[in-house]
This record gives sequence, structure tokens and C-alpha cells, in this order.
Amino acid sequence: MEWTTYARRLAADVVRPESRWYEPLATTPRHVFVPRWWARGGQAWELRDGPSDADAWMRAVYADRTLVTRIGPHHADHAGLGATVFHGDPTSSSTLPGLVVTMYRHAMIADDSRVLVTTGTGYGTALLCRRLGTGLVTSVDVDPYLVKAAGDRLDSIGLHPHAAVSDITGPLPGEFDRIVSTVSVRPVPASWLAALQPGGRLVTTLAGTGLIVTADKTEDGGAVGRIEPDPAGFMRTRTKDDYDRPTDDLWEKIQGADGDSVTSSRYPLLYPPDAWDVYSMLDLAVPDIDHRQAQDGDKRTVWLLHADGSWARAEANGFLDGPTVHQGGPRRLWDALERVRNRLNREGTLPVYGARVRIAPNGALTLSRGSWSVTVD
Repeated sequence: MEWTTYARRLAADVVRPESRWYEPLATTPRHVFVPRWWARGGQAWELRDGPSDADAWMRAVYADRTLVTRIGPHHADHAGLGATVFHGDPTSSSTLPGLVVTMYRHAMIADDSRVLVTTGTGYGTALLCRRLGTGLVTSVDVDPYLVKAAGDRLDSIGLHPHAAVSDITGPLPGEFDRIVSTVSVRPVPASWLAALQPGGRLVTTLAGTGLIVTADKTEDGGAVGRIEPDPAGFMRTRTKDDYDRPTDDLWEKIQGADGDSVTSSRYPLLYPPDAWDVYSMLDLAVPDIDHRQAQDGDKRTVWLLHADGSWARAEANGFLDGPTVHQGGPRRLWDALERVRNRLNREGTLPVYGARVRIAPNGALTLSRGSWSVTVD
């Protein structure tokens, strides 16, 4: 089966035929941008080589799913056949096409908009070039190899956007009507506001949360907008080959520790990243919690870890059982989670989605809804 048949099926899964994004999805060969990727196995990340199994390759790349292309410093393009990676977090990927289109829709891109996007594999850049033409698109990434590889693959299908190796948290290469970032930031860089034209719009996600921010530049050089109702998560910006893991030493020390506080919870055991609203509210209250989980038969365990030495371990045997919670360190992380769940139980909702966004010219960001507000550092 030709790749175009798969691409048309993908387009039909993601948008309606009359959508302006249907043709870009139906005519862009995603397999060109993802010849290899990492798939999560039982104990490790395992290399998938597309040309070795063409049918599996087409099914994978033309599904509406994210494909991880790099774990820590290990890019799939450079791995030997049969390679595995046992430790590390994803540091680059091809985002699921439906989410790429969602971000572009939130940007409200006009036919003459000059748009800055993040590169990754280059597939999202290709979709935008199909929609606008290449002269209006600038694609940036902090990784020189990603910019070179994506540029070569874009060239191979006749697309030639402006491309640059650039740290998106610093000065940007030009002025734009739209900035769409498929890496998460916190806070929004002031350089984005400087690069946006008056009335221009930025779209991004806040690191550590599932929150999509849309904001339009105001006359004072800041921006106003809102948190969109649909959740999304992207990898954080980085300046090195891999992300730091500041809680690894703490993790080794406390996996089975008793702690100095032992309580029980009234709620069933929750792994916060499985509940976007709870996860986001918790991270706004206590930024940079590291969430981990494990299961042994019916026993489930969730850990919350923080670089300041705070930790919590919650264990439950039944799916609906309230866990026993051990906590230690200077802060009670599980208590912070319980406060979020108490609010959700009391009010039936949480104020993060639909919250108003105000970004000062220096990048200071405030979220508010009703009586609730928080400044995001």
C-alpha cells in the first residue's frame, strides 16, 4: 500500500475533509521524517527501524501518535540495529499529528502570517509549509543535528523554510505574527514578546503542567489570553544533550523508607500525571515534583520526589483503596496533592482550565479565574 493511502487515512482521522489542514496531512510523507524511533519495551527503550519492516513503519508513522526519536543523548538515527536504551527520558520526538494541528488551530494562523515553530523531526514544520508556503515559516531548535536532519528531509520533499539553530528561550531570529512552541517553557520567555508583532499570538505549554497557553500581544508589550480547555504535554526546553535528574539520589535513599509521617488517604491512589487538571494544579502549587510509580501484582506504589529533599510514597493494594502514605523532608508533598483533590471534591472542578492569562513585558505570568490566582515562576 502506498504511503499516500496511509496519509489520507491519517488526515481523515484527525480533521474533516473541508479543513485547511486536511491537505497538509494527506500530502506530507511523515515516514520521511521518522525513519527510526524508540518504542518502550518491558525493561528498556527498543529501536524500531522503519525500512526493516515497511508495513509496520507505515502503520506506526501514519497513526495519530507520538513517536520518540531520542532518549537522553541517544538519537534513533545513530543507533545500531537491535539497540536498546535502559535509562533516560525522551528528549526529542515527532508529536502526534492531531496535537500539532491543535496547536496551530489555537494560533489562528492567517494566510499571510509569519510563523516561528520548533523543529523536532521537521514534520510539524512540513505541515505548516504545506499550509502557508515556505517563505512565511521559520523553524528553530537548540540541537544542530536536528536542524540539519530536518532541513535535509524537508529539502527532499521540496520544502525550504527558514531554519536556525537557536535556543528558543533566548533572542529569536526575526519578527513574527505567530509563535507556536511544541516544547514547553516556564515562564514564557520575554524574548517571545519582543519578537511578536503588535497583535501577534503565542501558543505554548507550561512546563510541568498540561496547560496550553494562548496569548495575544498588547500595546504595552505584554500579552493577554487564556488557558485552553484541552490539555497537552510537551518536553521541556533544554540546553544540553539530556535533562538533569536532581532527584535520583533521593530516590535511591527513600524507596522503602518509613519517613517521619505516616497517614492514610480518603481517596483512591492516584498517579498525578494521569489526571491533567490535578497534575497541573499541584505543579502550580509545588513546582518541579518528580512523579514515579510501580506495580507488583495488585500492589501499586506512587512516589512524589522533590530536589529540596521532600518525598512521599503512597501504597495501596486495591484499585479503589485509600493508600498508606509515608512522607519525609521539609515539605509534605502528598498533603499538597490532597489539598488539590479536596478542592476538586468540594467544587467539582479546578480553576486551571479556562483561566485568564496575563504576561508582563518581562515575561512574568499570572493565571487567574474567579478568586483564584497564581504567579508562575
